[in-house]
Amino acid sequence: MPEEFDDAELLRRLERAIRTVPRRTREVFLAHRLDDMSYAEIAQRTGLSVRQVERHMARAIHRLCKEVDRGPLRWWERLRPW
Repeated sequence: MPEEFDDAELLRRLERAIRTVPRRTREVFLAHRLDDMSYAEIAQRTGLSVRQVERHMARAIHRLCKEVDRGPLRWWERLRPW
């Protein structure tokens, strides 16, 4: 069960985790979450397919959840291609 953080600590962990995500994945994640763009809009802007945008979002969410909940990923998790 994940430990509870105050808002400031959660924000620090999230910012640190976002910096570890690959550039394209981070770009897709932030476009969707901060700019409120649809997957289709992101696909058009980046030249990716909608399916590729979905995969980037899944990777970003997976990685951010793992990093925020328990700290940095283990070395083999960072090397995982998906």
